[in-house]
Amino acid sequence: QVHLVESGGGSVQAGGSLRLSCATSGCTYNAYCVGGSRQAPGKDREVVASIGSDGTTTYADSVKGRFTISQDNADKALYLQMNSLKLEDTALYYCAARGCTNCPGGYCLDALKFGIKGQGTQVTVSS
Repeated sequence: QVHLVESGGGSVQAGGSLRLSCATSGCTYNAYCVGGSRQAPGKDREVVASIGSDGTTTYADSVKGRFTISQDNADKALYLQMNSLKLEDTALYYCAARGCTNCPGGYCLDALKFGIKGQGTQVTVSS
């Protein structure tokens, strides 16, 4: 059974940085899409970054060039480095995972909309 636990959220001023962490269990990275998603009040859930089971990464246009996703196979952890944060980045951030063998990051960015997610960690960006 897949289990995801996020941490690292908080409050930061616009232009600042945060690093989110996600402890994962029950999924092997070469057989799963993994990534980060977010949901702001009144908005649909958005997958912002993904790592395909082939190791490729893909980003939503809204975060491209500012966010970096990575995984540590030894520690079974995902990381989302968020730089140059904007007010519109304020949201509840989730880890996401979905079983998929040989799936590239681009495919996973869509597939993770329907993936398993953790309990979330709040990110609040203020001016």
